[in-house]
Amino acid sequence: MNPKQTFNSLELSTTTQDLTAPVINRSNVLVVGGGPAGVSAAVTAARSGATVTLLERYSSLGGLASGGMVLVLDDMINGQEITVTGIVSEYVERLQKLGLAVVPPADDRKASEELWNKWGRFGTFDFHSHSNPKPVCYAAAFDPDGWKRVSNDLVREAGVNLRLHSWFSRPIVDNGVIKGVICETKQGPQAFMADIVIDTTGDIDVASRAGASYVKDNYLTTLVFRLGNVDTAAAEAFEQANPKEARAINRKIKRLLGGAWELWWLKTPIEGVVWCNAPHMTGFDGADPADLTAAEFAARDRISEAVEYVRANLPGFSNCYMLDVASQMGVRQTRLLEGEYVMTKDDVTQRRHFADTVARGRDYYYPYRSLLPKEVDQLLVAGRHYSATPEAQKMSREIPPCMAMGQAVGVAAALAVERGVLVRDVPAGDIQQGMRNHGADPGDAPSSNATVDQESAVPA
Repeated sequence: MNPKQTFNSLELSTTTQDLTAPVINRSNVLVVGGGPAGVSAAVTAARSGATVTLLERYSSLGGLASGGMVLVLDDMINGQEITVTGIVSEYVERLQKLGLAVVPPADDRKASEELWNKWGRFGTFDFHSHSNPKPVCYAAAFDPDGWKRVSNDLVREAGVNLRLHSWFSRPIVDNGVIKGVICETKQGPQAFMADIVIDTTGDIDVASRAGASYVKDNYLTTLVFRLGNVDTAAAEAFEQANPKEARAINRKIKRLLGGAWELWWLKTPIEGVVWCNAPHMTGFDGADPADLTAAEFAARDRISEAVEYVRANLPGFSNCYMLDVASQMGVRQTRLLEGEYVMTKDDVTQRRHFADTVARGRDYYYPYRSLLPKEVDQLLVAGRHYSATPEAQKMSREIPPCMAMGQAVGVAAALAVERGVLVRDVPAGDIQQGMRNHGADPGDAPSSNATVDQESAVPA
């Protein structure tokens, strides 16, 4: 079987007819995509007084944080300054109370060999640093099912109307204004109508089909997996006592996986369970079903071979077993919006601050215009598909900043509903204030190392 088989050579003909989709729900705000950005947008809009519907194609919330098992929250600090706050902070606090998140205490957030040995294998370090050892920082290692549980609690408490198992099919657009979407479900096509739609699909599925401009590129794809029954203390002791031998074994494992970060395995809040953020694969289009199918096969083949070698050669792993493989392929980049403003690599590396900044990441800032399509009204985007060049997006698409974007558009949507205006006409200053009301840092006050953009204008 060739998992990437195509049927271009076949002459197929089908008869189609327009289907009338029953209207299931009408709300002020409709969020499509229940990942970290989508939950943040939906909960924030609902807390702000709007009626909100959230649609998700899978059986649970969380997107890449749960189904994709991206199990470290990072890119939230600028030096010692915690820059990404708000709903992401709520997740961390709730997960810690459940015993399902590990965060280094403030006193341990610095560089030393001792602290690296204590925290490094949780992934809670500044991966941008060029020092050795890398400094421990504010970051969180968490459990994926815990993320689902917290997501459910937040959505339920906020009064969001949640519909799982609802696969977005097409937008409903009238004279350049989006009015809702149609989903495919086990009961057939269903329509959901709203005053404002927020696209948090990760691939601008809604915006691209509604007529918004975009560019397309590819980056890494990863099918994450976890191993159980690992003696992590023995593994760490071996590495620390035999660094040269350990490096050789780990290099071999990473070659078998076909690509991984420097640390191919990390500890999790569950004793004996390790997270393997690998294999990293290139050349697959994350928006193409044939490519995604091929990527699934390629990843599992590499994982099987690598795990067999791990059991035989790496101390602490001799009795490990495959606990699970992520149910969702880790796709980093596909379609990117070409919105009212397109962020560039220079914007990120120069830490450019904009007058209409409404969210921030580590030391970079998102203008409201980067979340606004040019061609479609009453539509907002948030998440990894925001308006940026592919080079800029690679450096600014971690989960916590995506959640900050989600909060910003949730605030903007609620304000637009309350005032009866277009979302593009909501003043950025009001969104900034709304973010602060929700405990989030909108990035309106630039850090000392920021470059202030003198030419940017706040939307009227």
